[in-house]
Amino acid sequence: MKEFWNERYAKEEFIYGTEPNEFFRDVLAVLPIGKIILPCDGEGRNAVYAAKKGWEVNAFDFSPSAKEKARALAKQEMVYPVFEVADMREKDFKEDSADVVALIYAHFPAELRKIAHQKAVKWLKPGGKLILEAFNPKQMENASGGPKNIDMLYTEEMLSKDFEDLNIEKLEVLEINLSEGNFHQGKADVIRLIAEK
Repeated sequence: MKEFWNERYAKEEFIYGTEPNEFFRDVLAVLPIGKIILPCDGEGRNAVYAAKKGWEVNAFDFSPSAKEKARALAKQEMVYPVFEVADMREKDFKEDSADVVALIYAHFPAELRKIAHQKAVKWLKPGGKLILEAFNPKQMENASGGPKNIDMLYTEEMLSKDFEDLNIEKLEVLEINLSEGNFHQGKADVIRLIAEK
């Protein structure tokens, strides 16, 4: 899997574009600026956006080629978020250290998903927000991206259970039109979550 993403991110183009995810951008706009953790942030579009808005950003992805592109984008935009090459299994931050943890299309195999989501909860400060946008199982019928393994797609029941220790403020499945680079284009079935610790 790591080789797959490293090869994909090695392309010259920003495969998911350079603009932030719209849901992430809209939620961030109404939150007080603080510290944010962005796991699986790929080419850095969301990290760079948050840094431009004044957030203290820690972002990571397990692809070295993604990190290089993220750093290039950050340099172009004259911001300096922290980018690391790290795997969700090994990566850790201090407990109660982030005002926001954002999981934007961070799809994990079933055995890693619970670990990843538990870590996200642990990293959040009391009162901190979790922001998540991902594909739901209906996405299997679409050509706009996402895993082709149904176990890696998220349902309301699954996320309700994974984040049962948080106060869930929004949890919805909906059909949207994605326009994020060449790999997220067209009709998409997504799930969105906002929750507070």
